[in-house]
Amino acid sequence: MEPEALEICPYNPHHRVPLSRFQYHLASCRRKNPKKAKKMASCKYNACHVVPIKKLEEHEAACVNRSTVEEEDSLHPLKVSLPSSEQNGNAPQTFVPQKLVCESDTRESEREAHPPSLTTPQKTLRPGE
Repeated sequence: MEPEALEICPYNPHHRVPLSRFQYHLASCRRKNPKKAKKMASCKYNACHVVPIKKLEEHEAACVNRSTVEEEDSLHPLKVSLPSSEQNGNAPQTFVPQKLVCESDTRESEREAHPPSLTTPQKTLRPGE
């Protein structure tokens, strides 16, 4: 089995962390080093790239993950079209988000809405029965 590559922690250069644990380590080390964390920033192309704020713009211009993010954006551009109030003469309609639930959540909410005692007759046990 091949040993995993180690990354150097931007908050403490003495920390060498396996790549698979690097995100967790960054979050932990950021909390433990708040003074240093205030001087650092995360790359918008890869959150594991933490650099000094003064060097962030330079890093993002040369970031190795930049091209892959830009390619994905060009393949799947975000298209949003909102109805204009001038087109139909009416005020714009308000958007009301619907609650998304999993199938298991639906079953749980049905149980809460209709407790078993209300939906299913239950036998009352008396002492001696």
